[in-house]
Amino acid sequence: MPNCIVAQSGGPSSVINATLAGIIKANQLNPVYGHVYGAINGIEGVLQERFVDLSKMTERENLVLRQTPSSALGSCRYKLQRDNLEDVEKVMSVMERYDAETLFYIGGNDSMDTVAWLSEYASKKGIKNRRFIGCPKTIDNDLMVIDHAPGFGSAAKFIATTALQCWQDITVYPPSRKEVFILETMGRDAGWLAASACLSGVVDLLIVPEKTFDKEVILEEIRQIIEERSKCFVVISEGAHYADGTYIASGEARNDLFGHAVLGGAARALEQMILEAGVSPRCKIQELSTAQRSHASEQSRVDVTESFNLGMSAHMHSMDPAFTGKMVCLRRRKDIEEYDVEYYAIDADRVANFVRNFPEKWLLPNFRGVTEEALEYMRPLIKGQPQLIMEHGLPEMTVPYYMRDCEIEKK
Repeated sequence: MPNCIVAQSGGPSSVINATLAGIIKANQLNPVYGHVYGAINGIEGVLQERFVDLSKMTERENLVLRQTPSSALGSCRYKLQRDNLEDVEKVMSVMERYDAETLFYIGGNDSMDTVAWLSEYASKKGIKNRRFIGCPKTIDNDLMVIDHAPGFGSAAKFIATTALQCWQDITVYPPSRKEVFILETMGRDAGWLAASACLSGVVDLLIVPEKTFDKEVILEEIRQIIEERSKCFVVISEGAHYADGTYIASGEARNDLFGHAVLGGAARALEQMILEAGVSPRCKIQELSTAQRSHASEQSRVDVTESFNLGMSAHMHSMDPAFTGKMVCLRRRKDIEEYDVEYYAIDADRVANFVRNFPEKWLLPNFRGVTEEALEYMRPLIKGQPQLIMEHGLPEMTVPYYMRDCEIEKK
């Protein structure tokens, strides 16, 4: 019986491990593979032959893994380049040495490019019994084709909850205290995360990458809101930019290893504009930073359940010997009234290196938030909260495998 490898890549989420747990549990119920090997630190771990054997995970360990945020196997920002044949040939040889027929790669846009490229290479070289399957995840919700990305629902729930709780805090002072509160979310190219704050019902202005930052309009809107209510709640995405594409974030953004801008500071830049223009005498800033993707105690039950089931579905699809170069997707069912999804698959290259933006038709004029249609799309994704396994008053979490002395010996 052949084996399989599972790896995680890119920015983590609070439910990425649920997909890993789904693959492991599916193989225990239906042993398609002799061993499920976890690669430490994504594709880098495959290249370095750093593996742990996850095959005999207990039910309790699996349940705890589902509620553990971030990437239990570790992640990486390493991308297989198509002009670097040494890497791809090494992946093939490592899989042969460990008798691994299938590589499940859990990640976002760039990870799906890795799936597509490895599958394409194997096909061109006539390499048999080496298959590559993508399992999507990203809190940014910017993957094409798929209805929504696993990880987004939980991040949206946390952001909306945080917005509501912050609003309760800033409104305690009398109208004589005029103040602008600015909440900054992640979102380099897409405004899904920032828009999710509108689920709270307290957002006055929303600034996202899909709509060009207009300083004069935004400052005038803030001024009007301050005059009417003395308090103004603004949500801004880190990727907010001017018409020429320049980010408003203070300082020069640097690039990560994938060539993506590493941002932060949009809220601080807006605060400076507000104070300099005399629009408000006070501003407060809350940058959510990594909290929005690692706050697992705010998991959406819908999100963690779908993420787990997606891993189960990926394993099921892998029973087909011709199934490779695919990403397992979910789509909203339209044949029933209540919310539910179904799982299917598409070619991974339909997702790789593309970005799905927040629909402009869902944005209200003058940065005044989102439409009811947008809220109806997001509401089902944040529903429910799983029953957490607690330890000493805190959620129990899996000790990351990259912190353990449990790697199998190289072959």
